[in-house]
Amino acid sequence: MSMGDEPLYPIAVLIDELKNEDIQLRLNSIRRLPTIARALGEERTRKELIPFLSENNDDVDEVLLAMAEELGAFIPYIGGIEHANVLLPPLETLCTVEETCVREKAVESLCKIGSQMKETDLAESFVPLVKRLAAGEWFTARVSACGLFHIPYPSAPENSKAELRSVYSQLCQDDMPMVRRSAATNLGKFAATMEPAHLKTDIMQIFEDLTQDDQDSVRLLAVEGCAALGKLLEPQDCVKHILPVIVNFSQDKSWRVRYMVANQLYELCEAVGPEPTKSELVPAYVRLLKDNEAEVRIAAAGKVTKFSLILNAELAIQHILPCVKELSSDSSQHVRSALASVIMGMAPVLGKEATTEQLLPIFLSLLKDEFPDVRLSIISKLDQVNQVIGIDLLSQSLLPAIVELAEDRHWRVRLAIIEYIPLLASQLGVGFFDDKLGALCMKWLQDKVYSIRDAAATNLKRLAEEFGPDWALQHIVPQVLDMIKNPHYLHRMTVLRAISLLAPVMGSEITCSKLLPVVVEASKDRVPNIKFNVAKALQSMTPIVDHTVVESTIRPCLIELSEDPDADVRFFANQAIQAIDNKMTSS
Repeated sequence: MSMGDEPLYPIAVLIDELKNEDIQLRLNSIRRLPTIARALGEERTRKELIPFLSENNDDVDEVLLAMAEELGAFIPYIGGIEHANVLLPPLETLCTVEETCVREKAVESLCKIGSQMKETDLAESFVPLVKRLAAGEWFTARVSACGLFHIPYPSAPENSKAELRSVYSQLCQDDMPMVRRSAATNLGKFAATMEPAHLKTDIMQIFEDLTQDDQDSVRLLAVEGCAALGKLLEPQDCVKHILPVIVNFSQDKSWRVRYMVANQLYELCEAVGPEPTKSELVPAYVRLLKDNEAEVRIAAAGKVTKFSLILNAELAIQHILPCVKELSSDSSQHVRSALASVIMGMAPVLGKEATTEQLLPIFLSLLKDEFPDVRLSIISKLDQVNQVIGIDLLSQSLLPAIVELAEDRHWRVRLAIIEYIPLLASQLGVGFFDDKLGALCMKWLQDKVYSIRDAAATNLKRLAEEFGPDWALQHIVPQVLDMIKNPHYLHRMTVLRAISLLAPVMGSEITCSKLLPVVVEASKDRVPNIKFNVAKALQSMTPIVDHTVVESTIRPCLIELSEDPDADVRFFANQAIQAIDNKMTSS
């Protein structure tokens, strides 16, 4: 091949690879488009590569998806923003394909390109593209068109703006539900670019049509539009146009629409203001909390705290709390779990008295729920209650329940309690902790489940950090060291793990006098798993103790282990010796 032919080579390879039967080759070729474009230069990319891609769009979805993605970032390779309209034809074609993800990526790329185009180019190239797609014979083109209106509208001439609004209105009344769904989804984006006068007339008329659609899949997307439009309108317009729609939607015959309302309601409260919220939206929310569909109650229960924050304590106690009591004994475990995950957040809203008298019994009943997910949700948020009701009341009411859960038959519940213990310890103080929870922490070291034993060892380290080495030396270290004589090798392994974690907290002196001798003694254990864990523990202790201790105690022990009959023991012992040697060399 001569030097004169070289610029042709990349495009020739691309054409060959794009026609190859192997999908992966075609995909790789598309991913290399920027490289090929650089090799061709800007002019040949515009005149040869882009037209070629426009013609070759009959391919599998993966290749088309990659093409749609690459073209979105192609402006630098075609000579800059003044030539951006060259990229529109191939993306327009991709907007009409059957596969949803390809269309969505093509729309995303068109939006990216359109947002950088000059106003004149938008009017000359982008607006006609949107109109062509909106008038497409096949519904896929019309679906894609809905996501593009917000790009050219702000800079379009006045007559084009009127036409775009009219076309969008027609798409909202399209025969195909998929098109109406897309129009409902994108209504908020389009409305955000519109002048206030047209927002109240044209958009509100479109919105009203969508809210009365016979397809529930369109109506539920209109619910999302309520929140978006609510933020654009003045509060009085919001009350006039949006509020009646939401109240009707909260009683819609389709549970999916009611579910969407339950999810969006607190955002709408912010849009309409406090007074309409009290008079109109609180009754609507209470209805949703009592809905006969569990999915709707789940969505509504999950928003209890957010909704309560909008109201004052009095209204929350009067309207929301009775529903919360009912939901805490709901027949669906998922409803109770959704409630348990947020109910703690109500405590700061209600204040100490109402929390103590009314919320605390609900917490306790959920802590004793038969389903572990419900109990877990409550445990993970206990600190929110402590801030409101104080430690004395918390310890009297909740501690018995926590002690009970510490022995729960579901290991994930026990794990959640262990992870909560250091926080509880810091709140209760050292004296109270020793009396009530100290024994539990030791018991977990001998649990049947590895994750619990491991978490228990980490828990001891965190407690030692919280209460200090002196406390740990008195209350933790002796009991941990006693367990090295346990007949079960798994429990002896847990002790080694706990010692490794405690050593950095306890410091050099206690490690040398108390912890190290126990680890060295364990190196004579008959079980290989214990011996190679000894090697790991000794390696972790090396940075903590003095160099003389390493040479007099740790190295001889490791050398002995490096000659063990078991291959794993030899491996970890040699690894530890190597780590010590490296440390000495570097220092």
